Amino acid sequence: MKVSVHKRAFLPLAAAAVATALAGCGSQIADPASAGSTASTGTSCVDTSGDSIKVGFINSLSGTMAISESTVFDSLTLAAEEINASGGVLGKQLQVVSEDGASEPTKFAERAGKLIQQDCTAAVFGGWTSSSRKAMLPVFEANDALLFYPVQYEGLESSKNIFYTGATTNQQIIPALDYLAEQGTTSLFLVGSDYVFPRTANKIIQAYAAAKGIEILGEEYTPLGSTEFSTIVNKVRDSKADAVFNTLNGDSNVAFFRQYKSVGLTADTMPVVSVSIAEEEVPGVGLDNVEGQLTAWDYYQTLDTPANKKFVAAFKAKFGAERVTSDPMEAAYTSLFLWKAMVEKAGSFEVDQVQAAADGVTFEAPEGLVTVNGENNHITKTPRLGKINSEGLIDTVWSSPEAVEPDPFLATYDWAKDLAK
Repeated sequence: MKVSVHKRAFLPLAAAAVATALAGCGSQIADPASAGSTASTGTSCVDTSGDSIKVGFINSLSGTMAISESTVFDSLTLAAEEINASGGVLGKQLQVVSEDGASEPTKFAERAGKLIQQDCTAAVFGGWTSSSRKAMLPVFEANDALLFYPVQYEGLESSKNIFYTGATTNQQIIPALDYLAEQGTTSLFLVGSDYVFPRTANKIIQAYAAAKGIEILGEEYTPLGSTEFSTIVNKVRDSKADAVFNTLNGDSNVAFFRQYKSVGLTADTMPVVSVSIAEEEVPGVGLDNVEGQLTAWDYYQTLDTPANKKFVAAFKAKFGAERVTSDPMEAAYTSLFLWKAMVEKAGSFEVDQVQAAADGVTFEAPEGLVTVNGENNHITKTPRLGKINSEGLIDTVWSSPEAVEPDPFLATYDWAKDLAK
């Protein structure tokens, strides 16, 4: 029989509305009360009595973010198959339940509720945009469930119900800014999609620039999915900035870089540092449009490590030799193995026991050894700057000498002391 058969209390529509409202903020959320939701009065409906355990995958398989998120679904699928082939988790095979977030934050919140309350999954993996994560956050907190979020983000957040396996700000954006400063950059133009991550990231960049004597010559936003950038690229060109910091997401990058090139801007004349373009997006954007441009991530397919060679070979064997791997795909792949390690350390699928066991859990990931920080539910990462090469892959041009501890609230930076308020 089931260990627990009571359904979690269903999250009311009011909480879903709160989730949507949260998509416009970037502040700390540490408990359900601060999210405007209430703790679940039910117990877990996760069934641990059989020889399998359900896990949820939630990714945009349609809409403007599908260009990126469908690849994360693939890497999660590979991880689940590898875990099952090696005996599963606590001897149980993983049974995957997949939902399409359809590039809409409200849909993510709704589908996350289904995965928790109706499908009774032990943990959920996915999300991409910060709007989708913030829409899901109160759902997971109200139901005391676990989300593993695999994408770099703007920081200034920590929740006991989310494990962040992508980079936080001090593991991506700040190292990228340090690299630009070391290269002699004295001015920047900021271009981003109009939602949580770009606006919060640019607030951080503005504070960094003010402290370091870098001039911000422009800051422009456009809705997700936008394809018209002629006005913006002309402003960028006329600014004569040393470089562009790009926080556009999804297929908007295709139009931006095509129009960027059309006005005569190149990696040589005005380099762009992107934090959401990885190997998978390069063909869609067009190699001719982005060759030589810079990216900031913690993983590239070209990394020469045994774990990465194994990961890349396995991914290509399953999905095709022409397929490539990327940072969010690797972070998602890693997240499933970290959850497995947490569960096996705890000896239980119970959320509170998994949370208690998380601190110090490690995994030899394709990007390098990662370790869970139980105080903020982030992991150590190795920041890397890369340049897109003639084959559409990304070569590392700078790497941190060691893994960097997560500092989502930038507590170790004097210039950032007012950002989390």
